[in-house]
Amino acid sequence: MAVQFACEIVLFTDKLKQNKDFELASQILKSGTSIGANTREAQRGVSTKDFKNKFGIALKEADETKYWLEILEATGRDVPKDLKDKCEELIRILVAIIKNS
Repeated sequence: MAVQFACEIVLFTDKLKQNKDFELASQILKSGTSIGANTREAQRGVSTKDFKNKFGIALKEADETKYWLEILEATGRDVPKDLKDKCEELIRILVAIIKNS
């Protein structure tokens, strides 16, 4: 799911760049694609501590992505509802993984 979300973030940031929202696009691109990168790293963790740490970083990145989506929406940009929903779902999944590890 994180890979699909990252792809949708890339496409969304392309639209932001068309509207000259370069700084916001850069911020959300970094955090939105980092979620999947960190979950992938976590799967190769050398210990439970490493595993939980990487998922913790992924959770922080997901929360940051949610923040940028909220800023974009609050400033009048069109943020797809399904993108916000997927970000929320990722946060819930990551929290559950961390709690159950």
